[in-house]
Amino acid sequence: MTTSVKDVPAAEFVKAYAAHLKAQDKFQLPGWVDLIKTAKHKELGPYDPDWMYVRAAAIARRVYVSQGLGVGQLRKVYGGRVRKGHRKEHFGKCSGGHLRYILQQLEKIGILEKYDGAKGGRKITPTGQRDLDQIATRVEVEVDAIFTAAGQPAAPAPAEETDEEDDE
Repeated sequence: MTTSVKDVPAAEFVKAYAAHLKAQDKFQLPGWVDLIKTAKHKELGPYDPDWMYVRAAAIARRVYVSQGLGVGQLRKVYGGRVRKGHRKEHFGKCSGGHLRYILQQLEKIGILEKYDGAKGGRKITPTGQRDLDQIATRVEVEVDAIFTAAGQPAAPAPAEETDEEDDE
């Protein structure tokens, strides 16, 4: 049975795929990576020097899960609360330049391609799907090893329903 990206915890997958992108050395970082803020509602840029690899891994996972995402939809996903002094806060989209750059780099290394659907955006390529599924398989093995080392079952059993509430 093959493991897909949907079968593993998102945080663990993103960490593993970000490390893979960094080690692969095909994903090129721009010169401005340490100078930008990721959104207008942020005061400073990210502290993590590898933040772009993590964001690229998260974007690749999100496009894998739902095909046809573009810069506009991703700006909404990574947006947040914009505070306006004493006035009410509102939702603000994040910056689109770094998202566009990440999508272009993932296209260049063959993970994503243009989506021909009505809404446009990007979709995962067959080679990209294979690579992401291989990383997901590795992550699943690591997560299972952590659970078995802790003495817990690898896959938590679903909670059984009891009829005690019906008797009352």
